Amino acid sequence: MAFKRNRWLISGILLIAVVALLAASLGPLLMAAFNQNSDYDKSSASTTVEPDQQAELEGRANGYALVLEREPDNQAALEGLVEARIGLGDLAAAAEPLARLAELNPQEPRYAVLLAQTKQQLNDLEGAAQVYRSVLTATPGNMEALQGLTSLLVAQERPQAAVGLLQDTLKTAEQSNKIQPGTIDVIAVKLLLGQVYAEQSRYDDAIATYDTAIQDAQALGGTPDFRPTLAKGLILRETGKEEEAKPLFETALSLAPVQFKDRIQQLINQNAPGQPTAGEEGGPTETPTGAVESPAETLPEVPAEPAPAPTPTNPE
Repeated sequence: MAFKRNRWLISGILLIAVVALLAASLGPLLMAAFNQNSDYDKSSASTTVEPDQQAELEGRANGYALVLEREPDNQAALEGLVEARIGLGDLAAAAEPLARLAELNPQEPRYAVLLAQTKQQLNDLEGAAQVYRSVLTATPGNMEALQGLTSLLVAQERPQAAVGLLQDTLKTAEQSNKIQPGTIDVIAVKLLLGQVYAEQSRYDDAIATYDTAIQDAQALGGTPDFRPTLAKGLILRETGKEEEAKPLFETALSLAPVQFKDRIQQLINQNAPGQPTAGEEGGPTETPTGAVESPAETLPEVPAEPAPAPTPTNPE
């Protein structure tokens, strides 16, 4: 399936739903290192890492490896080794200690999600999908895993499988949230589903999905979530209905927390008629795995409390 020009929605709307969750659920040091090297190319290693920095990172990696020879399950050393290897751009070497961290922490999906992301960057799509599915088996509402697996299925030209995954998640949401409130973020899942519909030019289905998400947001009480309103506006614009989209943009801006208004306005302006879109100069681009990258400053983040993570210290 050819990726449509509205792929900017993944980097714009969908990451609004998951960026803050990723930052909260994964160790800050690991996430920072991974984000800096997510588009790493082994052929450019000598130019992406300064010689002094490379020597330091190699020394740290060797030190952590020595610690792990004595203490194979030392989690601080495992995290340090992952951070150092990602800093060096060696994602393949980072996968093994990440897998061990995931095994040691089955109750915490953060390491498994990062392992799946690493496999995805290494173009091991099947391996990444297996890890994402294992996370979703344990925690069906994990948005990082849902977004990652959805992206993989679309990249593998399996949009109906992506639709089925998200629809099944929504079918179980009511019961899951009765048992444990907040288990599945229905609005975020519908944002993902609407995007998959848009990928297939099923714009009516996308808009209908966003309409139900808007209703869900209004039913929650308080200030409604601005995301589905913004998403619907962007879809209407994509289909040439600019005049219908404008009031939705105004509503989304009025609903959004003040600290996000400027960034939302940038997203709206970025996709205005005549502005660059995906695949054009200034627009987001696709990675080899089919994921979309976009300048971080265009992505408003949902607030989230940062989760503490162990901070590895330099081994002696």
